[in-house]
Formats: sequence, C-alpha cells, structure tokens
Amino acid sequence: MQHQYFLLNKPYNMVSQFKSSHAVRLLGDLHYPFPEGTHAIGRLDHHSEGLLLLTTNKKVTRLLFQGAIPHKRGYHVLVNNHVSNEQLTLLSNGVQFKIGLNVYHTTSPCEVAIVNPPIVQFPGAYIESERVAHTWLSIELTEGKYHQVRKMLTAVQLKCKRLVRVSIENLQLGNLAPGQVKEIQEMDFFDSLKITNY
Repeated sequence: MQHQYFLLNKPYNMVSQFKSSHAVRLLGDLHYPFPEGTHAIGRLDHHSEGLLLLTTNKKVTRLLFQGAIPHKRGYHVLVNNHVSNEQLTLLSNGVQFKIGLNVYHTTSPCEVAIVNPPIVQFPGAYIESERVAHTWLSIELTEGKYHQVRKMLTAVQLKCKRLVRVSIENLQLGNLAPGQVKEIQEMDFFDSLKITNY
C-alpha cells in the first residue's frame, strides 16, 4: 500500500482530530479529500495554529517522537509585553514548571529570539494593538511536554496570546494559508524530517 503525506496549516479553534464526542471543529470540516486512515502526527491544541502533519502511515508518530534522536519544532509566539534580555536568557537556558502533584520539569536549553516582523502574516484570533505592548518570539525546541511553550512563558511572567508552529525539522509552514493542505511526496517527507522509513 502506498501511503500519503500532508502538511496542513491548522486554523485557530480546531482540534487535531477527525472525530470527537464534543461539539468542536474537526479536521474533517476542512472538506479536503483525505484518504481513509489519515491521522494527525502529534497535535496542536485547539487554540494553537500552524503546521500539522497528517498521513496514512501509522509508523511515522513512533519514528518521529519516540526515537533516540530528538527532532526540532519551531514556533512563533505572540506575548503580551516587551520581553527583556533576562527573560530571553531564562527561556533559552531552561525554566521550571509543574507537571503533576509535587512534580516539576526543567526544560532543556532551546533557541529563543525576538522576531519582528514574524513569519506569520495571517490574521489570527488575537490582533495586536498599537496601544498594548507585545512581542513576537521565535522558539525552537526538541521536547514537547503538554502545553510546554505556554508553560515556559508563564514561568517568566509572560502570557501567550498566539502560538503558531512554523516548522518541524525541515518541513516549513511557508505560505500555507489557514486551512490549506499541501500533499508531499514520501521521500521528501522522510528526508525533511530526518527519519528513515522502516
């Protein structure tokens, strides 16, 4: 069986699945002719946006997220304040947040920078106001705890107003509009993710 591979710019307020017992916007609402058996690789929560990978190949999630070599994911994040050099340093070096009852996680070092203007040019649910201080950050990391980017920002007293995933390894969101889907060839897909199809 020949598998298929897709890049999607997941819109705001849509869950990363085709079925749900809740009244939410689903991937099927995009009305794209995905083949039977298509599923999302990893997830973006409903109020996050950007690059979501989909495929009919069930091995990809294991190869990408459960292998020995961590894979980079890039985000552009809008926060509700000016960001200080001290906050950038803390985020880059690693911050601590709670992940359970008396259980804390310290993040691995990652790449953080101010990006102005950001790659993301599509209108989102939150529109910046000139009267309110805000900053776009680029964050590239290799780990993915639940809501990690948002929790990292909270740990340094910043509030996330918009979160857009722009890359996974060498696969880029590029100029895909929200809700737009692009099919990619299998060899390009695996080469760009730096994983081997076996």
